[in-house]
Amino acid sequence: MKKADRVAFIIQKLEELYPVTPIPLDHNDEYTLLVSVLLSAQCTDKRVNEITPFLFAKANNPYDMVKLTIDEIREIIKPCGLSPFKSKAIHQLSEIIIEKHQGNVPQTFEELEALPGVGHKTASVVMSQAFGVAAFPVDTHIHRLAERWKLSSGKNVDQTEKDLKRLIPKDLWNKAHLQIIFYGREFCPARGHHVENCIICKTIHSKELQ
Repeated sequence: MKKADRVAFIIQKLEELYPVTPIPLDHNDEYTLLVSVLLSAQCTDKRVNEITPFLFAKANNPYDMVKLTIDEIREIIKPCGLSPFKSKAIHQLSEIIIEKHQGNVPQTFEELEALPGVGHKTASVVMSQAFGVAAFPVDTHIHRLAERWKLSSGKNVDQTEKDLKRLIPKDLWNKAHLQIIFYGREFCPARGHHVENCIICKTIHSKELQ
């Protein structure tokens, strides 16, 4: 199967399986999404969604967040892991959003990535899911599947992002990145992956399995 055919098949199958792509992290606005995405680093979305109601009950905007101490934030988010780093980043980025952005989450990649604890992937998620800007955030699921599906060399997430952006139409980026995450969790996990139960891998690697 040629690469163009693989891409077309993958897009078609993902659309069949996941015509609707709800955002996995519970949030109410751009700020709570930003904090939730930051918390999701090396933590499951499920765990983040269990913790954020307690955090956002105390502070769901930057003005209330800076009233909490870093230790108070850390105590709440401790189950998400990396709490010393994340609590400090949440407090500092809240200060910057107030001081430099009038309390609003910035709407450019450059300004987002300048915030403490916000890397390119986090910025891409916020730009995509909060502001509707075409982006292709690459997490571990997408990085793994892009290599399995022979869409990228898998050398690093930056290369994977470039490869997927080149292969998948721009108007599909925001939806496709969520569809791939959903598919990876349901059918194509890192461990215990059974090709016969994974329609995309089974189709793509059909000749190798014969």
